[in-house]
Amino acid sequence: MKIREIFCKSILNKTGIPAGDYALNPYTGCEHSCIYCYAVFMKRFSGHKEPWGNFVDIKINAADILHKQLNRLKPGIILLGTVTDPYQPLEEKYEITRSCLKELANSNFPVSIQTKSSLILRDMDLIKEIKDIKVGITITIFNEKLRKFFEPKSSTTEDRFKALSELSNQNIKTFLFFGPVMPYFSDNEDVIDKIFKNANKVRVGNILIDSLNPYPKVWSKVKKLIENKFPEILDYYEFFYHDRNLYKQELALKVKKIARNYKIPYQLCF
Repeated sequence: MKIREIFCKSILNKTGIPAGDYALNPYTGCEHSCIYCYAVFMKRFSGHKEPWGNFVDIKINAADILHKQLNRLKPGIILLGTVTDPYQPLEEKYEITRSCLKELANSNFPVSIQTKSSLILRDMDLIKEIKDIKVGITITIFNEKLRKFFEPKSSTTEDRFKALSELSNQNIKTFLFFGPVMPYFSDNEDVIDKIFKNANKVRVGNILIDSLNPYPKVWSKVKKLIENKFPEILDYYEFFYHDRNLYKQELALKVKKIARNYKIPYQLCF
């Protein structure tokens, strides 16, 4: 993993994501090295030759730049962590995200954080100071042995649910992002039911569900992993890839069937 400290010129950037107005990414790159990461396109803007997932640029002046931008930009919803995880392991040392939260706590910008790390609990004090904030935790796979293939350096699924529970206990608005739904491993009714059951247990506000997006570079990495580690299910992945519409229809039906047993609002994002 190549780690580099850099100075950024901007930290709040307009986003096309419907849920927000600005994106705030304290890092370029991510230690979690998720095999399905859609943010691989960011590599071409980074100047790195290393493969995506093998480098992280730390924006050490992020809080100072954020302070300046907050004072001159029109208030809008800030999405913290759109192409990086703001609570990847390096955050424990560098505290770039924490320093940004200190600035946000003194602003009138609504904030939405998404992570797959229980490290977010470290910043509960600042999260509680932000007037309008919601926190989402990503859940992908329950089986820990499988999770390590797809998300080698992320928090355990158990720790993520514990984080959601603690956030709810502190009256923080929460959501669960179930995605990407991995074909075969997390698209069956048993896993979907576990998602809803555990979400209900930790009192999340709503669930967002998204299927795997097989962008060319993502698909090549996922397919290679399946070929090497799980060749017996390669046919199912080929079905997923070549019959996307049918796959999504079947997944939607499974979700709707399970969701009827719970009162949690949910949204299909595929």
